[in-house]
Amino acid sequence: MLVRFRGKAGAVSQYFYSTSATPAPAPTHFLVKYLVNSLGFSKEEATSTSSKVTSWKTLKNPDLVLNFLKQSGLDDTQMKKLVSRAPKLLFYDFPKTLKPKFECLMDLGLSGSDLVNVITKDSTIVERGLVTHLRPTIDCLRRTLGTNENVVKAIKRTPWLLSFGAYHIMESNVLLLRNCGVSDVKIKTLVLRNPRYITQKTEWVKDLLLRVEKDFGLPLNSPIFPYGFHTLASQKKSRLEKKIEIFKSFGWSDDDILVMFRKLPYCVALSEVKIKKALNIYMKELGFEPAYLASHPSILVYSLEKRVVPRVQVLKILDEKKVERRKLDLYYVLSLTESKFIEYFVLPYKDQIPELYESHNKTVAP
Repeated sequence: MLVRFRGKAGAVSQYFYSTSATPAPAPTHFLVKYLVNSLGFSKEEATSTSSKVTSWKTLKNPDLVLNFLKQSGLDDTQMKKLVSRAPKLLFYDFPKTLKPKFECLMDLGLSGSDLVNVITKDSTIVERGLVTHLRPTIDCLRRTLGTNENVVKAIKRTPWLLSFGAYHIMESNVLLLRNCGVSDVKIKTLVLRNPRYITQKTEWVKDLLLRVEKDFGLPLNSPIFPYGFHTLASQKKSRLEKKIEIFKSFGWSDDDILVMFRKLPYCVALSEVKIKKALNIYMKELGFEPAYLASHPSILVYSLEKRVVPRVQVLKILDEKKVERRKLDLYYVLSLTESKFIEYFVLPYKDQIPELYESHNKTVAP
């Protein structure tokens, strides 16, 4: 039996003969030689890559695979990365299985480094049936997200969506959300934020919807709904309860917490340390009441070190120097861009208080 390998530009690089008197080299030897000659692998790289192939089929004509990838716009580095992560690609029946699947993904809008990254993160994608799985999954995502561009965004974020074994679960969850009154626009926002939500068991989704609407009083038709759903889905109940207890230990009522959540759910996704530090500064040092903070929750998420403390310090120095300054609510002061804050509260006093500008710049410098 003649076994041959082609090098770059289709040139035959090695011939191996197998007869009853002369046994063929081990399959790993064939693949190592091919990777070195065709893709520029070092022997060590080729040996490591070959070890990832645990079940051997006939190495039919791997040049067809590489030529197709090159014609599709992949450069040598991208092809090497792809083969290094998923060497089994070289063993597929290229015309019947591999080429149609790659074309399906490229027609969707995946190309170049995006295509390589998606497949290398989950090479089982190309093991899925084209008609029985890949196309129906892509169609399901397209119906949910509206455009191929959005489908590509979701797949790049979560490549295993294409290898997920039960696309009908995604359809069931999307239907559940619609039946509960969640608009298509909000479903799209939710899925693009984290596609895994529609791959969960339907009971899990039902439970989250109930918690969002009943426990936290956030209507499912609210513009904030996707963010509330994401916040509750991203952390365990026990951890969330600990954070709520921290707010209560500072005198917050249930209503205060609900007001805050409905305005900016992310506040209860902050770390326990960040929540304690923020409440200490705003309530114990600056004297703010829970109701005010609950109605202006964005200031809770600002960087204490880079924004809140330096700006409060500037205002304190100006007041100690008894100079005239803009009398703005602290919420507004903290909401200003850094350039606007400097324009309003630092530059006008550069000559009068020269150390103010220098010390503030050092504090907020990245």
